[in-house]
Amino acid sequence: MTWKTETVTGPDGLVCSVDRLASEAGASVLRAGGNAVDAAIATSAALAVTTPHMCGLGGDLFALVGGPGTGAAEPLVLNASGRAGSGADPDRMRAEGHRAMPLRGDVRSAPVPGCVDGWVTLHGRLGRLPLADVLAPAIELAEAGFPTSPLLAAALPRLAGVTGCDELVGSGVAAGDVLLRPGPARMLRAVAAEGREGFYGGEFGERLLEVGAGEYTPEDLSGSLADWVGGLALDVWGHRVWTVPPNSQGYLGLAGAGIAERLGLGADPDDATWAHVTVEAARLAGFDRPRCLFDGADGARLIAPDRLDERAAMFDPHRPARVGDRYRAGGTIYLCASDGDGMGVSLIQSNAGGFGCHVAVPGTGVLLHNRGIGFSLEEGHPAEYRPGRRPPHTLAPALVTRPDGSLRAVLGTMGGDSQPQVVLQMLARLLVAGQDPGAVLSAPRWVLGVEEGTGFNVWDGPDTHRVRIEEHAPGPWRTGLQERGHEVETAGRDLVGFGHAHLIDFPRDGSPRGAADPRSLVGAAVAG
Repeated sequence: MTWKTETVTGPDGLVCSVDRLASEAGASVLRAGGNAVDAAIATSAALAVTTPHMCGLGGDLFALVGGPGTGAAEPLVLNASGRAGSGADPDRMRAEGHRAMPLRGDVRSAPVPGCVDGWVTLHGRLGRLPLADVLAPAIELAEAGFPTSPLLAAALPRLAGVTGCDELVGSGVAAGDVLLRPGPARMLRAVAAEGREGFYGGEFGERLLEVGAGEYTPEDLSGSLADWVGGLALDVWGHRVWTVPPNSQGYLGLAGAGIAERLGLGADPDDATWAHVTVEAARLAGFDRPRCLFDGADGARLIAPDRLDERAAMFDPHRPARVGDRYRAGGTIYLCASDGDGMGVSLIQSNAGGFGCHVAVPGTGVLLHNRGIGFSLEEGHPAEYRPGRRPPHTLAPALVTRPDGSLRAVLGTMGGDSQPQVVLQMLARLLVAGQDPGAVLSAPRWVLGVEEGTGFNVWDGPDTHRVRIEEHAPGPWRTGLQERGHEVETAGRDLVGFGHAHLIDFPRDGSPRGAADPRSLVGAAVAG
């Protein structure tokens, strides 16, 4: 299967997302006079309605904002990831026999969701239109209904037996059927009318306390879960690449790029050496992620020059490096937006694993994420499941600036542990190979894999050389990687982990150019 997407130019703004309906929602807000932040929030809210298998009001959100209109010399970075409730008790989990946080069926794997706090905080600082106007397109989609996408229709049977999901699984839903979302519509109307209090202090908050059965307290919901934080940045390939610091795994994309630059990555992505260098850069950046990533980890140290030098020195041009030690397809959406003034937003919103922990907040139509699977149940581990802690996060959006500080690009992807691997390949194609957004997103990808992979356990098993490649990958990739000792698997139509990526490039002269990932089937880049 060969993917193809066109680069779209948007002089008055551009929105790229996994769903055309959501991209249109964001573009409509641009046309109404909103800025890139308004458009990003509108798109994110629409995706919470149309793509519940990937994201929702019960998930988390990270964002980077750069360019004119921010009032800041550097990109603004928002961490709206939730914290474990006051009832978090690792001793009880261990006494019950758990060695890892449950993937599904257990509300304890759901920290308090931060998505709505992210919207409200972004809008409060940078939004231009009233919040009610920004959320109006999503509310209309939820109340009037929308055609079910092929990916959503295929995913809905996974909710069989999950209580509180009647609006999604009350009857068989096929691709193209009109789906109504009255619960999320009501939640969105509450946010539009009362901000965060309408959500966390209203019907959703009350029902969350009930379903939590002691996992959460009213105090856990009373304070904002969204924090403006200092960005994590690395100078690489003549640019500065920015991401969210830990608890995000974004540092892995930066570290991988820094290592690849040190290894002299060439400009021909079809070459076998290009594949080997990028694969090894990702492995060398990430093999110790389970020990290094936790809430409060020193992101700057994780991308320090001496650390990257040491990792690059482990590279062998003829075989996979023996990294030893320890070596995780998720439910996430990434979107990006620009406006006519040149502002850009890189935003990622997630349920973590598909429909999250498969626990619904009764009566609201909202499914809770399972970001708590990032916690450790190892006693004394820095990422141990504890009250008030944020779990290690796979979400890894990126933003690129030039040496003069001007905005060059916003980019990112969904895909669990593979997110920084895909970001690395996107950066290499954009900044080294000089490809345009459509070519970057249509190009074949590789991702690291393990036996019985969940999309969140790539780094949890023994050292592995398994590389999954898309079937339209260049022939030299397979032969070159195999000759160097990698185990290579062609994915065929199984695209789990390869991401739904989006990209907007901001040329020095001319209008922003963007593209949406064709792997999403219904994604679109829409001009404002």
